Amino acid sequence: MAQQLALTDDDLAPVERGADKIQVFAPDLAFRTFSIVNVIFFGLPGEGSDWVLIDTGLPTSAGAIRACAENRFGLGTRPRAIIMTHAHFDHAGSVEQLSQEWDVPVYAHPLEEPYLRGQASYPPADPMVGGGAMALLSPLFPRSPVDVSSRLQMLPIDHGVPGMPGWRWLHTPGHSPGHISLFRDSDRTLIAGDAVVTTAQESVYAVMTQKPEIHGPPRYLTPNWIEAEQSVQLLAGLEPELIVTGHGLPVRGAGMRARLHELAENFRAVAVPQGGTYDLNPANPGKSDNDAYR
Repeated sequence: MAQQLALTDDDLAPVERGADKIQVFAPDLAFRTFSIVNVIFFGLPGEGSDWVLIDTGLPTSAGAIRACAENRFGLGTRPRAIIMTHAHFDHAGSVEQLSQEWDVPVYAHPLEEPYLRGQASYPPADPMVGGGAMALLSPLFPRSPVDVSSRLQMLPIDHGVPGMPGWRWLHTPGHSPGHISLFRDSDRTLIAGDAVVTTAQESVYAVMTQKPEIHGPPRYLTPNWIEAEQSVQLLAGLEPELIVTGHGLPVRGAGMRARLHELAENFRAVAVPQGGTYDLNPANPGKSDNDAYR
């Protein structure tokens, strides 16, 4: 059973609540939570500002994402790009609709390509990882791929992030083969996706209360715990000052870093559902042929 790495309210990043339930936690970063998942908006607010959308929430999220964008960036706005941390149903639910309506490119790691071209489904969920009702319900979550073939582009080999100067992408697999996180060295801000999360995503109660804790990736949809551990170790080594994740509230500071290092150093005991399906037999759909994409 996974252990808790609890944070305190002092570890929470200050958040300013704006229109349409958007929450601003840095001058150029805001997010909105859609039921169980966060969607992130990068860009300074204001009419005509350049901005980027990171992940697209659930299939029902498109209209609310558009409304948030128009409140923050102006009527009729559209992003320069959509960046996908990965293509699970709760992160890619609205990517087909929004990319088509906005006519903008969708960027992802090459190992996520099959799931964004309608070619492959993710491995089945493991409901026996413990932790609560979300895990037990996980076999009901959609696994079918989405298809944004006409707009899909691979992330740059130089690890730059389109539309996000000063940021770089990091390959952080385990939760999915082509999962990425985004990092800005100038202020050590980390957009972690689901490589780490700040709530016990397996539990409905934890999802509702948003009690801040440091966790590994959501256990029921993580098929490779060896890679997941390596990804957490990579992120801890960045010594981030601020982290926003795919699930949970943004966190910051020394207490957060201490818990993140504790997760990295004790990952198997803290995060891995020992004896679970993918602990015993990790799913590994393949490796990139290009080392630059690792």
